[in-house]
Amino acid sequence: MRTRELDYDLPPELIAQHPLPRRDASRLLVYERVSKRVHHRRFAELPDVLGDALVVANDTRVVPARIPIERPKGEVLLLERLPQEGLWEGLARPTRRLEAGKRYGPVQLLEHLGEGRWRLRLDGEPAGETPLPPYIAEPLADPERYQTVYAREAGSAAAPTAGLHFTEDVLARLEVERITLHVGLDTFRPVAVEELDHHVLHGERYEVAPSAWERIRRAPRVLAVGTTTVRVLETLAREAPLTGRTELFVVPGFEFRRTDALLTNFHLPRSTLLALVMAFVGIEETRRLYRLAIQERYRFYSFGDAMLVL
Repeated sequence: MRTRELDYDLPPELIAQHPLPRRDASRLLVYERVSKRVHHRRFAELPDVLGDALVVANDTRVVPARIPIERPKGEVLLLERLPQEGLWEGLARPTRRLEAGKRYGPVQLLEHLGEGRWRLRLDGEPAGETPLPPYIAEPLADPERYQTVYAREAGSAAAPTAGLHFTEDVLARLEVERITLHVGLDTFRPVAVEELDHHVLHGERYEVAPSAWERIRRAPRVLAVGTTTVRVLETLAREAPLTGRTELFVVPGFEFRRTDALLTNFHLPRSTLLALVMAFVGIEETRRLYRLAIQERYRFYSFGDAMLVL
């Protein structure tokens, strides 16, 4: 697949800068793959249109991972906790002016891993700011709005944003199971190569309880909440262990084995997330749905509206 096939034009005013006052008030574009019909609903109506599918959600929690440093002026963004006590992998800038072995506030940079990534030591637990995506220019009044209501296992550098629409009321009307994948920035990193096959995804840690996987495995239909959940489900469907790292890269032509329906937000151009949606929906159908969403003035990206693919 050529990376340019992941391009589309989005009016800047459709990039949602803040969440709606009520999570489930967001709009929901419902697409039926067999009939190719489209319905425009509200997220609160999800239980009415979903049917009897088991809803599988990623319960990762975003870490307060953005830590400012003063000299030189910059920041450290924690990406992943390492097995050794107090050690993390993170991004640090300005990388060229930083030195291995030196302390910057609560952070000691240990080893430069390339591309701005560092192995580092952190004093105590993360106590920085919420790491909002760069396209969000307005500060977030309540950091909990960048967490799902079911977030539990701290470890992500970014939220699994399809889950941000759920409320306790909506969850109470659904059959729900949880998995955990800690989201790294590579999930959202733009594809910079001309051929999608040449893009490299770094692994992300996941964990699924045996009872949860047994329930998911036996379910007649499964709705994956977000692309991160898809990667875990499809990794396990290929007989991977219940705890580990996944480097699964889902692109058009992929065979889905345990994802029957997909709930997802509207994603950035040239992103691996959009490639996954195209794998599930079809390249041209995804393009058509995105054009329709733009025409209908849906809100895009992390705090935007959602799409349900049945």
